[in-house]
Amino acid sequence: MRSYLLQRVVALLLFTGSLAPVYAQVPANPTTPPPVDTDTLRKFENPNGVPVKAPQPWYKGKLVKATIVPALMIGYGISTINNNGFYSSYDARRDIQKQFPNFRTRVDDILIVAPYFELAAVSLAGVESRNDRINTLLLIGKAEALMLSSVFLTKRLTNVARPDASDRLSFPSGHTAQAFLAASIVHAELRDKSQWYGVGAYGIATSVAALRMLNNKHWQSDVVAGAGFGILSAHLAYLSHRNRWGRKPRLLEGTSFSPLYYQGATGLTFTWRPTK
Repeated sequence: MRSYLLQRVVALLLFTGSLAPVYAQVPANPTTPPPVDTDTLRKFENPNGVPVKAPQPWYKGKLVKATIVPALMIGYGISTINNNGFYSSYDARRDIQKQFPNFRTRVDDILIVAPYFELAAVSLAGVESRNDRINTLLLIGKAEALMLSSVFLTKRLTNVARPDASDRLSFPSGHTAQAFLAASIVHAELRDKSQWYGVGAYGIATSVAALRMLNNKHWQSDVVAGAGFGILSAHLAYLSHRNRWGRKPRLLEGTSFSPLYYQGATGLTFTWRPTK
């Protein structure tokens, strides 16, 4: 009887020892699996995990970059009207009259559109500009409208007398605004080909500004602000342009046009067949 009990105890100990490794593999506090994301509304947002760029601050936007330089030029021109500001218009006129007392020329009346002739000549030579010809003409028309309206409105509001006292439409200089507008168009259209096209155009525009002062038709403040008005008008024209012209119209699939001849008259027929 004692041997039988001893055998049962040994068998029980062996059975318990064989289960110990199994029990050791089971964690005491099993963790639950993470919940499955069932939100399918954002399933396809940024699927490749590309970092999203943070929005740029306002001072790095296109509008600020396009307007900061002309705004500074216009502001400086306003600050030096008459005998005001650093190196005023009176100071500049006194120095010019001392060096060139009897200077007269009409070249500035021709040079105001010289950058446009440069753009036309380059285009005829086969150099491709930034935009096609239709969009370039639309940009020029838009920029000219902006420049003319803003310049002549400002002339009426400021009522500044010219250096030669011929009228009170001195500020800003329309000749200078026109020249710098044309130069800005040339620079924008051809800068990808060569920066020298813009350098030449701006050189011509600067010559116009200098000649307006040498001819005693404008003050320094007039030409500096006029350059700002011209550049600003060109930049605003480009910012507001979307190249919607000069393209072929989009037609519905299955649409066709064909000529029509009936009893000596000609016309155009329109046909539309729904596609399968």
